[in-house]
Amino acid sequence: MKWFIASDLHGSAFYCEKLLAAFEAEKAERMLFLGDILYHGPRNDLPEGYVPKKVIEMLNPLKDKILAVRGNCEAEVDQMVLSFPVLADYAFICDGGIGIYATHGHLHGENAPPPMAEGTVLLCGHTHVPACSEHDGFIYMNPGSVSIPKQGSHHGYMTFEDGLFIWKDLDGKVIMEKRV
Repeated sequence: MKWFIASDLHGSAFYCEKLLAAFEAEKAERMLFLGDILYHGPRNDLPEGYVPKKVIEMLNPLKDKILAVRGNCEAEVDQMVLSFPVLADYAFICDGGIGIYATHGHLHGENAPPPMAEGTVLLCGHTHVPACSEHDGFIYMNPGSVSIPKQGSHHGYMTFEDGLFIWKDLDGKVIMEKRV
């Protein structure tokens, strides 16, 4: 199965359109969203095209394809308007024998990992910076941010298929790859 992995959209309809175009181009079966879908948060500037109601309209038709975890900007009111679950702190996926612990990153992250089996991929958003680093017992990965990238990074996402993670910008240009 091909997974499309994104994080930190923060209510940008402008970048949601680009994200959905990339999702369609990738022909992925499922989208894994690592939180912060609608609200921009008090520490971020408004992203370009901040229209959460339009983001809701664009994502709800994909409710059967989206698996999402709660970001630090999600609230119960977000669940009232989104047709797919968004309030779980984490999801665990096993695909091709690879264990993936998916969470936003504000509770557990690279420097405060949850208890995991050795070799697990810890997949987080939250920092808005794409990353891949090996640690003792786990690999930390971050797709970066769709709408508010930080530290000079790109607007982007990741894909995962057959043990290969690929980071891409929203135009589909490959930024980096990691086989696990």
